[in-house]
Amino acid sequence: MGWIILGVIVLLVIVIIMWVISTYNTLISLKNRVKDQWAQIDVQLKRRFDLIPNLVETVKGYAKHESETLESVIKARNTYVSATTPEDQMKADGELEKAITKLFALAESYPDLKANTNFQHLQTELSETEGKIASARQFYNDTVLMYNNKVQMVPSNIVAGMFKFNTEAFFEVNEQERENVQVKF
Repeated sequence: MGWIILGVIVLLVIVIIMWVISTYNTLISLKNRVKDQWAQIDVQLKRRFDLIPNLVETVKGYAKHESETLESVIKARNTYVSATTPEDQMKADGELEKAITKLFALAESYPDLKANTNFQHLQTELSETEGKIASARQFYNDTVLMYNNKVQMVPSNIVAGMFKFNTEAFFEVNEQERENVQVKF
């Protein structure tokens, strides 16, 4: 009888150890997917940042007296570049989107600029990049949701707590971005 109880206890310990290992590996996999999805957003943001100086230079030639709008675009771009955490990057990205919207609104006041093929090409590239950023954000948030669920839900939250897995932040729109952009000339 003692051997049977010992066998059951050993089997139970083995099952628990296997579950802990499996849950830990799942958490690591999801955490790495979150990092990968953030990197995908970062790639698209880098592409956008590479386009912005060319766009600003093109607009400068037509709108020399609109320096405030151009400076706000450059300032927002530089703020993103200097951000060190994903949360800071998310906030800076919102400011940059707002500045780019103002830049495109500014272009509406200059028919020659709107007709410029270089400007049209840059605007198309930037619009395509914005679409890719939106898709990458969605995938990132979906991945964060899966990871956070695993970290917070019973019973995997026990393993997450033991190994200090923390939830990740969603890429959310801040209150300023929810407001309509006010463009004044």
